[in-house]
Amino acid sequence: MIFRDVPRSLLRRVAEALLLCVALAGVAGCGGQNAAPSAPASASVPGSAVPGTSVPGSSVPGSSVAPPAWAKGMATVRADALPVQARDVLALIDKGGPYAYRQDGTVFGNFEKVLPQQKRGYYHEFTVRTPGERDRGARRIVTGEGGEFYYTDDHYETFKAVLR
Repeated sequence: MIFRDVPRSLLRRVAEALLLCVALAGVAGCGGQNAAPSAPASASVPGSAVPGTSVPGSSVPGSSVAPPAWAKGMATVRADALPVQARDVLALIDKGGPYAYRQDGTVFGNFEKVLPQQKRGYYHEFTVRTPGERDRGARRIVTGEGGEFYYTDDHYETFKAVLR
């Protein structure tokens, strides 16, 4: 395969960008003068590659609720669209534990600077078990002191704001 040495996360981002371009081209319309008016750019993308997710700045699919201010400009995912293991971790966070890994609940440093900059100690991370992985895997939920929840499945390279 010609992409053998390319990181999977980069290939995933390119594929997501291509899908987004195709979806936006469909929303913008390809017809002539008699074509129906196109949807606003902030509308959710029908047929999204991942059910329950939306593109940055869009409303939550399946509802008319706009994302909270802390999620503005980020990709979002409804909590009920997360993998079952992530939903289980959300329930544990709500209960205050107990957690499966000693690192759960520890400070997340945000060294990648993907999440909004905050003072050290603002964010905390929790492991989301990945079936088939022998270690902690790449999936995490990161919480913020302001009630924010973020989900990553690529070990902090990208995040989606979790809408609960």
